[in-house]
Amino acid sequence: MNAPSPNAPTVLDGIRYFTPPPDFLLTGRDGMVNIPWDGRPPIPLLADDFPASAGQVTPDYDMVGRGIYQALRLNPDCAYAEEYAAILKEAYPHIISELGGQIIMLDAKEVDTPYLDRKINFLKIMALLDPLNAGVHLEIARTFSEKGSRLGTLHQAVDSWYGAEKFLKRSLALDPANQHAAYEYGEALYVLGRYEQAAETWHQVLGGLGFSDQKKVESRIASIQTGKLPLVPPLDYLSAIAVAVESRHTGRTDEAAAIIEDVLADPVFAEQFPMSEIYYLLGTCYQEMGMAHEAAEAFKRS
Repeated sequence: MNAPSPNAPTVLDGIRYFTPPPDFLLTGRDGMVNIPWDGRPPIPLLADDFPASAGQVTPDYDMVGRGIYQALRLNPDCAYAEEYAAILKEAYPHIISELGGQIIMLDAKEVDTPYLDRKINFLKIMALLDPLNAGVHLEIARTFSEKGSRLGTLHQAVDSWYGAEKFLKRSLALDPANQHAAYEYGEALYVLGRYEQAAETWHQVLGGLGFSDQKKVESRIASIQTGKLPLVPPLDYLSAIAVAVESRHTGRTDEAAAIIEDVLADPVFAEQFPMSEIYYLLGTCYQEMGMAHEAAEAFKRS
């Protein structure tokens, strides 16, 4: 099987790509938009808007906007994402406004797990539109961290925490003075098992943190210096818990309970990463195994 060309557009569900003629001019908004397309990438279009099926020679302004927006919503890391975002920024202010509204809506309510991916994608589009905005990169990282800490999405913990680390690093490169970002960067490094790097990062921001955060960081630094660390990187434990969740869902209750017990047997991890949901999950496992006393004790800690 031949590998795709490095310049090939990304395959996306419901999207077809149209290569316009060299003289194609994107026009709209009563003449306010006049963008020559020569030299630009293929245009992503909704399948229903694809000119071949509609009997049109070239797509119109609305078709191009709909297609680009949907392509970026599906995959803001797709090929030519920066070029597509630049078109939106130049020619589609109403789409930019809608994008901002979607992010505000997601921030205003408790976001269910499926919405976290949508929020990340919206924020990544904002980062394409405003790549020097450190706050956008920080918000992406925070959403990745949240995703990597939820019981329902721990099967994606590896990608989530590496994503958080990457975007925190970008945010700090743009705004090195942001102590909250540095604190969170240290936390991501700690989860990944890069303890010395985490301690070095935290040392630089101790004086600018609030009381509770400062105490937490001082405790973590002391643990690193004295070697009082989880037996394996916290990310490995989070991944193990994800396996336990899957085992529980597929009826392998005893296996799930054994995994959780192994994780909680590490007192450092159990203390530093208190997750009441883990004890609740363990309690439900014990219940199904007929271990009523053990279930009650686990539920007390959830």
